[in-house]
Amino acid sequence: MKKPSRRDAGIAAAVVNAEAPITLKLDNAPMSDIAHALASGQVTATALTKTYLARIEAYDRNGPALNSVRAINPDALGIAGKLDDARPSAKRPLAGIPILVKDNIATGDKQPTTAGSLALEGARARRDATIVKLLRKAGAVILGKANLTEFANILAADMPAGYSSLGGQVKNPYVPALMDDRGIPVVPPGGSSAGSAVAVAAGLCAASIGTETSGSLLYPASQNGLVTVKPTVGLVSRAGIVPIAHSQDTAGPMTRTVRDAAMLLNVLAAEDPLDPATERQRRPVDYSADLATDAMRGARIGVPSDPADPLNDRYYGKLPPRSAKVMADAIKVLEDLGAVIVRANMPTSGWIGGPGTSMNVLNRNPLSRNKGNLATPPIVFLYELKRDLNLYLSDWATNTEMKTMADIVAFNEANAETALRFGQDLFLAANMTRGDLSEREYKSARAMDLLSAKTRGMDAYMNQHKLDAVLFPGAAGCVISAKAGYPSVMVPGGFISGADDKDTPDYPLGVTFAGRAWSEHKLLRLAYAYEQATNMRKPPPGLPAL
Repeated sequence: MKKPSRRDAGIAAAVVNAEAPITLKLDNAPMSDIAHALASGQVTATALTKTYLARIEAYDRNGPALNSVRAINPDALGIAGKLDDARPSAKRPLAGIPILVKDNIATGDKQPTTAGSLALEGARARRDATIVKLLRKAGAVILGKANLTEFANILAADMPAGYSSLGGQVKNPYVPALMDDRGIPVVPPGGSSAGSAVAVAAGLCAASIGTETSGSLLYPASQNGLVTVKPTVGLVSRAGIVPIAHSQDTAGPMTRTVRDAAMLLNVLAAEDPLDPATERQRRPVDYSADLATDAMRGARIGVPSDPADPLNDRYYGKLPPRSAKVMADAIKVLEDLGAVIVRANMPTSGWIGGPGTSMNVLNRNPLSRNKGNLATPPIVFLYELKRDLNLYLSDWATNTEMKTMADIVAFNEANAETALRFGQDLFLAANMTRGDLSEREYKSARAMDLLSAKTRGMDAYMNQHKLDAVLFPGAAGCVISAKAGYPSVMVPGGFISGADDKDTPDYPLGVTFAGRAWSEHKLLRLAYAYEQATNMRKPPPGLPAL
């Protein structure tokens, strides 16, 4: 695969035709339309930024109080003002475009980088994370930090998606109701990148950046009707991102359209000497090239579902009726577009959770329905967490007394009333490891993860059936792809309703195209063809233009 040139990085396609005027509706405008309006001089970066700030005030701070934006960048309007005379171009495709980044991504400015933790309140970063440098170089206005599940959901067993002790609870914009007894969302806003997703869905920014270790991009994109790319590990630098586990951590775009995701991936995907995993990177010159409505023709799409083998129908067999209908309709669209649908279950040898891959941790979460039972988090997560977090605190964090994971554990215990609403059982378990990855059980668990998810899982399945991609409902396939380090692209698929036996308004369900390492371009092309044939995204109700 041809390497991109550093001179243009293949992003000329992100510069839209500036001739035909458009009318912007920021609550639902694709980033490409926003770039178009900036390029044609119809709007300025300052006007855009002020409009998004007004929407944040109206809908995130007030109204339904979605709580998706943890903090506004105090320099956002100043940055925008300096870009008012700029125009999106091949060299600066994001010039003037306001973007939120998840609050576990370091910014070397006045904004704290906290991972949502009271222990890191006020903590700054010594410098920008590599992906933030790339966004700034491309001309983006860093609008602020998005709220998240604290420490990307590795602090406590059964912590609600979108909750952090510092930022509070993110709400799903389609169903913002909370349970009266516990203050937990009736319909979750998604995985740990909840704030990043809700802000894009609600029209509070042009796009956002989230992160994933296992499902934290895909799940919130599904719950909020968005497009995301969970990249191959090594495509996007992890330098300067508060970690869970380097084996699986990655960052990715959250957008309203496939083209927007491709535009952002063009900027984010770059080799970085601070992240050795990027040395083996393979990418095309331009992810937005060849996005075509006929891209599905002749593609072999695996559907891991075989009604004749119901006991092994892991991904589709237990779908609720409305979810099953969304996926049946999606498969029919793919067939109509000319795809070859291959229905076959994943081999059981590819199921996640082989011998010695999980750790028993007593669930002490006071609000969990499973309190007193064993949680079984992945060994790889907890062993890599201590080492990787200690390195981040040493190399990147400043303006904080937290130098190690042990310091954070001690702070939380000393401030339990405010810091530990849901406990810290996973941090306690991780803190008991050596922190140097020398343990035999860690090495065995990592090898078993790769054997089951990659060799006997995705590789075996795709090889046997000669597949171009695998279709999963929602985020159901996130674990197998994440453990293999493989990419996924999510696109809106339809709407469902109901949660915990409660009736709810409709909310989105996405469909995921997953594939082999470095196949993001192929997956984006497939997702684009599906998106254009269905146009399933609808913005949340009750959040009109101001």
